[in-house]
Amino acid sequence: MDFDLPEELRELQETVRRLAKDKVRPRAREIDETGEYPEDIFALFKDAGLLGLCIPEEYGGAGAGILGLTIAIEEVAKYSNTAALMLLLTRLPTGPVMIAGSEEQKKRYLPGIADGAARSAFGLSEPEAGSDVVGMRTRATPDPDNPGGWILSGTKCWMSGVSQADWYTVFAKTGDPASRRHDSITAFIIDRSAPGVSVGSLDRKMGVRGVDTGELLLSEVRVPAENVIGEVGGFALAMLGLNSMRPIVAARGIGLAEGALMYATEYVKGRSGFGGKMSDFQGIQWEIAKMAVEIEAARLLTYRAAWLADQGKFTREWVPYLSMAKYHATEVAVKASGLAVQLLGAAGYMKDHPTELWYRDARQLTIVEGTSQVQLGLIARGVLEHHLWWD
Repeated sequence: MDFDLPEELRELQETVRRLAKDKVRPRAREIDETGEYPEDIFALFKDAGLLGLCIPEEYGGAGAGILGLTIAIEEVAKYSNTAALMLLLTRLPTGPVMIAGSEEQKKRYLPGIADGAARSAFGLSEPEAGSDVVGMRTRATPDPDNPGGWILSGTKCWMSGVSQADWYTVFAKTGDPASRRHDSITAFIIDRSAPGVSVGSLDRKMGVRGVDTGELLLSEVRVPAENVIGEVGGFALAMLGLNSMRPIVAARGIGLAEGALMYATEYVKGRSGFGGKMSDFQGIQWEIAKMAVEIEAARLLTYRAAWLADQGKFTREWVPYLSMAKYHATEVAVKASGLAVQLLGAAGYMKDHPTELWYRDARQLTIVEGTSQVQLGLIARGVLEHHLWWD
């Protein structure tokens, strides 16, 4: 058993760490306050070759896998979860294509993501179907004028990067709209330029501002047969895609937690009170220690989950291990950001410090791509079905 990162991943970690400190950290507050998409950060990631980390080399990527992307996102998320989300969006919409897409789809859509020529977004949730995914109402009906093609109508919501995307991975009902069977749902690639595609209202978010989140409106959008991802009725693809994403979302959590704890620790080391430094008090030391333990536990869970996902181990029997990483790391982010605010006291509540920004951003992580409660349900099912067992 070797806990050391391979040399190429250590070099990636060091490179992204310097880039995040020098370029992302100074921009984090401005991105949050303006809510404007940081094209300069996107260009920075493009020039550094970070947009294709998880994309195989044969499609123009770096071939660093999910673990490579996880490591990069952890470093960026120490200062900006918006910037970390930009990197995450190189994998969330492309995941289904890489898992089940045709060779033609991979050659057509993956290189543009890897070299920054295109951006994409992922459409699964709907106003009446958030965690209850099979309750979606977006409908796909056979196109009578295009054999094998489909006509899609419906609304997707809470889509990160919806305004910036050039194409979308979208799930729709190809079977009975009222059906709750998994084989009634299919994945499609939809080009932004297709007639009937438009961006609806944009959300006013509490945090992670700078990457638009909002609605994708589909009005009788014609999708050719070659844009069906995998098989018709292949809803399992949505779950496989999300399962493989768990460590990547978890990385946003551990990065945020690390950034918050490091900042708060340096603050209390320099803050005088009651005749000494605040860091001299055992009560404060213990809180720092407990949080450090939780961060390291989250990191171990996350790196293992990324390692498993890179081996293709994101099917049902591996779900508990993947969900543990997402659940624990994002909950730790909430705890760490809360502790950072508390350690700074009144100062931590003010915009003079980044602690209140971390506090707002952290809340998103326990909701997106499967809430903490959904993850607990998946972990529990894994134990009940002995996929996670100890004898």
